[in-house]
Amino acid sequence: MPDLREKLNKDIADISWQELLPHAKRDAVIVVKSELDLSEVAAEIAQDNTSSVQGWIADKSIAKPTVDQLSKWNDNPQKQFTALIVQPFVVVQEIEDNSQN
Repeated sequence: MPDLREKLNKDIADISWQELLPHAKRDAVIVVKSELDLSEVAAEIAQDNTSSVQGWIADKSIAKPTVDQLSKWNDNPQKQFTALIVQPFVVVQEIEDNSQN
């Protein structure tokens, strides 16, 4: 069986907030801090590794989007994210927008 993390790495995609919105409306988006590896977090969630996941939740490394984040992203539907689907969730990391002059 191929390594789950390797498989997930291949499934990482960039996606806009507009495309993520339906998942956010069903409360399925999990925001992952940039210092964590997205595929590692997704693999731990997929394998139901509660000790890792609970540790990340406790130190706020992963969380549901805040009201402030949702508001900011709703104002910028083209905001880009790196995303991975781990049913029923979509784990995402914000792509920092460095193009603003």
